[in-house]
Amino acid sequence: MALRYLTIDFNSFFASVEQQERPELRGQPVGIVPVMAETTGCVAVSLEAKAMGLSRNTRVSDARRLCPGIIIVEARPETYINYHRRLKDVIASLVPDLEVQSIDEVTAHLHAMLSRAEAEKLARQIKAKITREVGPLLRSSIGIAPTWLLAKVASDMQKPDGLVILDEEDVPAKLLHLKPGDIAGIGPNIQRRLGEHGITTMTQLFAATMAEFRGIWGGVRGEQIWRLLHGEDLPYFEQKTGQSIGHGHVLPPAKRNHTDALAVLHRLLQKAAMRLRHSQLYAGALSVSVDYADETHWSGELQLTETQDSLRLTHALNDLWHRRPEKSARRTPLRIGVHLTRLIDLKLHTPDLFEEQTEKTRGKLFEAVDHLNKVLGKNTVYLGGAHGATQDAPMRIAFTRIPEPEIEEIDRSYAGRLKKPQKPAPPEPEAW
Repeated sequence: MALRYLTIDFNSFFASVEQQERPELRGQPVGIVPVMAETTGCVAVSLEAKAMGLSRNTRVSDARRLCPGIIIVEARPETYINYHRRLKDVIASLVPDLEVQSIDEVTAHLHAMLSRAEAEKLARQIKAKITREVGPLLRSSIGIAPTWLLAKVASDMQKPDGLVILDEEDVPAKLLHLKPGDIAGIGPNIQRRLGEHGITTMTQLFAATMAEFRGIWGGVRGEQIWRLLHGEDLPYFEQKTGQSIGHGHVLPPAKRNHTDALAVLHRLLQKAAMRLRHSQLYAGALSVSVDYADETHWSGELQLTETQDSLRLTHALNDLWHRRPEKSARRTPLRIGVHLTRLIDLKLHTPDLFEEQTEKTRGKLFEAVDHLNKVLGKNTVYLGGAHGATQDAPMRIAFTRIPEPEIEEIDRSYAGRLKKPQKPAPPEPEAW
C-alpha cells in the first residue's frame, strides 16, 4: 500500500497558541474558557494541565481543585483563526493538496509515491518549518498512511509531538491495541451496534466482512469504512455542510430571564442572517430552541418563503417566541439557539412575483448594513430587537466550523482605507 495521506493534529491548540503569544504562560498549566466564570468548562487545556490529569470540558472550579496553580485564560477566537491560517499556509508550501478537518487538524494528499524514509523526512520538514515560521510552541502529532482514515488514526496514536507511519506491513498489527471507538466515524451508536454483532475489539473489527459493515452502518457508509480500514484509497466523505446556519449561546446568570434571552436570540439571528447572505444562500425555515435551568427544553420551527431578509426573519423569530407554551414562560432560560434551515443556493431562488421589488430594495439595504459592519466592526448597525445584547454571543469556534472574523467581527483588510474626518477649516476673518 502506498503512503498517500498525511494528517497533522496540533496538540492542545488553543492553549499552545496562548503560550506562544504569552511567554509567561509557557511551562504552566493553562485552561482556556469561553467566559471568565467558575461555572464554565475549559474548551482546551495545555499539555502541562493534561499531564496533571485535566481534560477538555473540566469545570473551572474543578480544574482549580485538581490542578492548583492553573492559569485560566479567556479564549481569543480571532487569534486562533489567524494561527490556523498561518499554519495552513506553511503546510501548503510543502504539501499543497489540503483538506481542513477542523481548526487544529489538516490532512494532505501526498500525490508523490513516497517511501517510508521520504514520508518521515517530509513530516520532519513540516514540523521544522512550523517551528521556524510560526513558533516552537505549536507542537503537532503527524500520522501518515495509505488512506485518510488510517492517517487520522495514526495522528492520534502518539501524543504530544508524535510521528506515526502506518505502512502496508503495519495494518492491522499496529492497530490491534486500540479500541473500535478510536476510529473516526465509530461513535457510541455504531459501537453499540458493533457490540450487538459481537465486535468489541480491533481484532474482531478487522475480521468482519464488508457485508457485515454494510449491515451495521445500514448502507454504503459501512462499506466505505471497511475499504478505508483495509487500505483502499477513497475520497473524503461527503461533508454535510450548508445544511443549516445558526448559533447557540449559554446565557450568563444576569441574563437568564425571558426579556434578555429574546434580545440575545435577535443578536444570534442577525449574525446568522449576515452569514446567510455572505454564503449566497436563502433560508426556507427558522428554528429556535431553549434549554431551561430545570433541564426541560422547548423548540419551535417556522417555515418561510425562502428569504435572506433580516426584517422578515425578525418577525418570524418574534412569532415563534410568542408561540411558546405558557409553562415555558415561567421557567428560567439557560441555553438558547437559533438556526436557519432548508437552505437553497442563490441560483435556485425565484423571487415572489408580488414581493420582487421589496426583496430587491431590502437586499440593497442589508448589503449596505453588512458592509458597514464588516468595515467598522460588528453591531455598527443592528436591528432594535438585539438592543442591550450586542456584546453577547461573541465569535466562537466549533469543531465543525471555523468562523470568518471578516464576517462575524471586522474585516481588518479595510484598515487604513477609511477616510479620516477632516477638521473644519478655521473661519476666515471678517472683512472690515
